[in-house]
Amino acid sequence: MKMTEMFLKEMAQEAEITRKMLSRIPKDKYDWKPHERSMSVKQLACHIAELPEWVSMAINADELDFEKAPYAPKEVKTNKEVLAIFEKANATAKADLEKAKDDIMPKNWVMRSGKDIYYEASKGEVIRMTFNQMVHHRAQMGVFLRLLNVPIPASYGPSADEH
Repeated sequence: MKMTEMFLKEMAQEAEITRKMLSRIPKDKYDWKPHERSMSVKQLACHIAELPEWVSMAINADELDFEKAPYAPKEVKTNKEVLAIFEKANATAKADLEKAKDDIMPKNWVMRSGKDIYYEASKGEVIRMTFNQMVHHRAQMGVFLRLLNVPIPASYGPSADEH
């Protein structure tokens, strides 16, 4: 199986789980955060929704330089808006992966701010890290939702709330 095919299969599976998690956010809790150093629900939801953009970035660019392209968080107030961001990013990532050739996967990719390098890996490793980040931040959202007494959706098997 080609790497791109494997990534497409995994991306489809993770997208289903991500949709379920993002759809559970209570509309009145977007500004809530469990700790002063934590992201707000809104910040975390937007980050999760935007993560598929990193797949496209790994395929179509050799670096991300925050000095040249500073991050500007999106403003959202509803699950519909968050899910729209996710669906657009996921559809673009899927299309880019479908067109990508496996021979680009070993090529180098760098995350930096000017001369300061934060992360350097192959394009394939960046795609893998993106999926790992999606799972990691979804788990964070699961903790946030648990603290808000929201039932947690099933991920890779039944959840305690859906059992």
